Amino acid sequence: MIGNHDDILLLKLIKQGDQIAFKHLFYQYVDSLERFITYYIHDREKSQELVLDIFTYIWENRERFEIKLTLKAYLFQAARNNAFTYIRDKKVPVYLEDVGVQEMGYDYNSDLEVKELHHLIEEAVSLLPEKCREIFKKSRKENLTNKEIAKELQISEKTVEGQITIALRKIRAYLGDSYSYLW
Repeated sequence: MIGNHDDILLLKLIKQGDQIAFKHLFYQYVDSLERFITYYIHDREKSQELVLDIFTYIWENRERFEIKLTLKAYLFQAARNNAFTYIRDKKVPVYLEDVGVQEMGYDYNSDLEVKELHHLIEEAVSLLPEKCREIFKKSRKENLTNKEIAKELQISEKTVEGQITIALRKIRAYLGDSYSYLW
């Protein structure tokens, strides 16, 4: 289950409906989660809303709430998922420089790291089969939805989804473990 003794106690109290324990959890993480999400979506107000969604979910599901790693890891993974879902649903542009850099504590001014990663991703994309590459670029560079890509290329949405999955898998394999935090 979870490793930190304070987290274990906190979760037990929250499961029992302890509002003080829940408030403690909330105030302990709300600011860092908000900054984390804002880094991705560049909208502080929406970030606050997404963080509140996480805590609302925890409170409403407290009796059956289970986590596998640490509470902190769960919260930040939930925040990342909420941010990416928002980006996907609202078609918010995501820039390569934004992806994964903050979690790993890299120097934001480190152009070398960003350029290297950008180069590696471009290399990996260039090695994709032609149709797969075209679909992936339409999805990631043109910010088209799967439905829009399918319509434009006159193929099914399932084919688009499959090709994007293949592209991501191949890019992931190309990058190796050094950049696993991106996924």
